[in-house]
Amino acid sequence: MRAAHSVADVRTAEAALMRQLPAGTLMSRAATGLSATCAGLLDRVYGAEVVALVGSGDNGGDALFAAAHLANRGASVRVVATGEPHAAGLAAATAAGARLVDGAVAVSALAGADLVLDGIVGIGAKGPLRDDAAALVEAIGPAAVVVAVDLPSGVAPDTGAVSGSAVQADVTVTFGTYKACHLIDPAAGRCGTVRLVDIGLADFPEAAVLAWQVDDVAACLPAPDRDADKYRRGVLGVLAGSSRYPGAAILATGAALNSGAGYVRVCAGKGVSGPVRLAHPEAVVVGEDPAAAGRMQAWAVGPGLGTDAAAAERVGAALAADVPTVLDADALTILAQRPDLLAGRSADTVLTPHFRELGRLLGVAADEVAARRLWHAQEAADRFGATVLLKGSTSLVAQPGRQQVIANPTGTPALATAGSGDVLTGLVGALLAGGASGVAAAAAGAWIHGLAGRLVGGSRPASASVLTTALGDAFAVVQDASD
Repeated sequence: MRAAHSVADVRTAEAALMRQLPAGTLMSRAATGLSATCAGLLDRVYGAEVVALVGSGDNGGDALFAAAHLANRGASVRVVATGEPHAAGLAAATAAGARLVDGAVAVSALAGADLVLDGIVGIGAKGPLRDDAAALVEAIGPAAVVVAVDLPSGVAPDTGAVSGSAVQADVTVTFGTYKACHLIDPAAGRCGTVRLVDIGLADFPEAAVLAWQVDDVAACLPAPDRDADKYRRGVLGVLAGSSRYPGAAILATGAALNSGAGYVRVCAGKGVSGPVRLAHPEAVVVGEDPAAAGRMQAWAVGPGLGTDAAAAERVGAALAADVPTVLDADALTILAQRPDLLAGRSADTVLTPHFRELGRLLGVAADEVAARRLWHAQEAADRFGATVLLKGSTSLVAQPGRQQVIANPTGTPALATAGSGDVLTGLVGALLAGGASGVAAAAAGAWIHGLAGRLVGGSRPASASVLTTALGDAFAVVQDASD
């Protein structure tokens, strides 16, 4: 998995290492890795037009020393300073033949550059870019390869937020460890391909953000024994759908059936039972009352259920069984009004809100949630004592009592379609029924859900019904990669 650390932890690790090394060693290591990446991105270094945008911090110094390496190999390098440049770095660059330019010459150089090095600001920067720096960013020509030093200027390193103008990099070269902005949108979308250069940092505390890879997902999937039967594979109760939205129950049930649940029991009334039986004859409809539905190993609750008093009573009955439960959609609206429904539970609870639903749960504006997604996901996890899977282009999984968040890397616009969340609910429910913990079910569920979307839609939306059937292929990809 990829592990990202906070700015404070990076600063501590850098300070500890610099006490053991001659002055300038870390910057030299960073610049060497940066220049090697830049050289590999150019068709040829000799004669290439390179522009280094440099601020007054260490990122500007890294960019200047890397520019010096490229100039020594024959590149035509121009330096555009947005602040007082790093003295030693500027001396090295100019000694190698780089020219310091500004004004119209700088704008012209950016328009015709083969490669632009973004060293305007670093991990210590806060807030949007200044107007002069933003204007330079806007002047970068469309043909240039843009390489960000550590992070694209204009993004928030610890949250992934972007406010105002920010560099759109093709490649980001970061040093020592990943930062949250490399893993969390919208900043992650500005980073392009992220390449990590080892500069010798060590002894980091627990990562602030993790991004699971395929091996991490495979490791937490339930693995049935050879003699497993449908009960050992997991009995999942699905409480979803209504006469107005029967499709929600169909999608959640189909997702559970395609995600390894051995036995799916659907708790539904007349308006839902017929369509579910027709769509999924292998599922068993057990009536409306969860309390009379029999013993389940997990529940998937909420999509299309309604939010009236009767629906709230049914949600409460499912939660009272005190087995692992995933709550989505209407169940979250009910929970916002009745947080007492979680009182006394000992089994894992997973909440899967989008940012508007999370705003209702916390009683804050949706825009505020969107602006501080990491913080609000963790706040909800702590307040409700539940794992929170905050859906989005980068879905986030927060755990109660821990500041570490898991960021899902497989998000795709293909999931931006009605019913996609119902599919995720059934998928997470099946993983819970199979024995996965709440955190594992949420993180693996988000990963597989995104992969299924990529398999069927790429960057285009795909119907939720098609997404449901693609889950089996997504599980196969995970299992094949782990063999």
